[in-house]
Amino acid sequence: MIVTVTPNPSLDRTFEVPRLERGAVLRAGADRVDPGGKGVNVSRAVAAAGRRTVAVLPLGGAEGELLERLLDGHGIEVAGVPVHGSTRVNVAVAEPDGTLTKINAAGPVLATAEADALLAAVGARSAHAEWVACCGSLPRGLAPEWYGRLVAAAHAGGSRIALDTSGPALTAALRERPDVVKPNVHELAQAVGRPLATIGDVADAAAELRALGARAVLASLGADGQLLVDDSGTHFGTAPVAVVRSDVGAGDASLAGFLTAGGSGPAALASALAHGAAAVGLPGSVMPGPADLVPEAVTVTATVPYDRALADCPPPPPDGRQRVQGSPR
Repeated sequence: MIVTVTPNPSLDRTFEVPRLERGAVLRAGADRVDPGGKGVNVSRAVAAAGRRTVAVLPLGGAEGELLERLLDGHGIEVAGVPVHGSTRVNVAVAEPDGTLTKINAAGPVLATAEADALLAAVGARSAHAEWVACCGSLPRGLAPEWYGRLVAAAHAGGSRIALDTSGPALTAALRERPDVVKPNVHELAQAVGRPLATIGDVADAAAELRALGARAVLASLGADGQLLVDDSGTHFGTAPVAVVRSDVGAGDASLAGFLTAGGSGPAALASALAHGAAAVGLPGSVMPGPADLVPEAVTVTATVPYDRALADCPPPPPDGRQRVQGSPR
């Protein structure tokens, strides 16, 4: 079983339009509402693979009730924690060329008792879980150290922990030694406090996160592929994408593929790449199932092209941005 934790879930409404025009009245050719939030998406991809998953998340208002019904329709067990505020609604506008404009709401403020109840819900289910995937930004009311508390609680229950977050929440949790962290290249650059221009730069940054506590790093490089640095060594992989329809949830599908394939080594990396590539070819935040995967198109190698420049190179972090303690300046 894979348990997911989404501290700030959402309802994701996606509209498909011929072209986004600022200030105009637009008519959508199609629209859909999906359960959203990074951990929720991981659960949806795990369920699509035929595996059991439990989604732990705060639920509030009519929006929370609808989110729970939608998850139930996907065959996902819901461990909801009632909260006073309403679950947020996010909006995405998709254009035919793959351009996606997103508006993400802030979400409710969680009280201390609600945050503690969320931790208790994770602890109650971690003893029966192969993995606990802790995903997404923290809602208002939760300090960056909250994810560290969650990692410690899940480890105490006997589960392995996958952490997909960024900024101070990521760096604060490293001391609790999550089993795998999954930053994208921008989040990784932010964590080490410097720009990453090559795949070798990414590998060096991943090694720094491992030195500070992460047992493994699965780095998403966008169109450049993915890099895995763990006890099996350093592996690099790519997967072609014919048509990009939406990148919403692609990283979450990738993490689900990684965890359902065991969560370590090149085979898990290959599964992550296949799931991520399949997800970007689907509308909105639809998660891929086995029929959508093209595993034979994935390439994984231990011969890492360290000198290859990244197509999407993050800019240098501005002064004062969060820096991992002990990372080079």
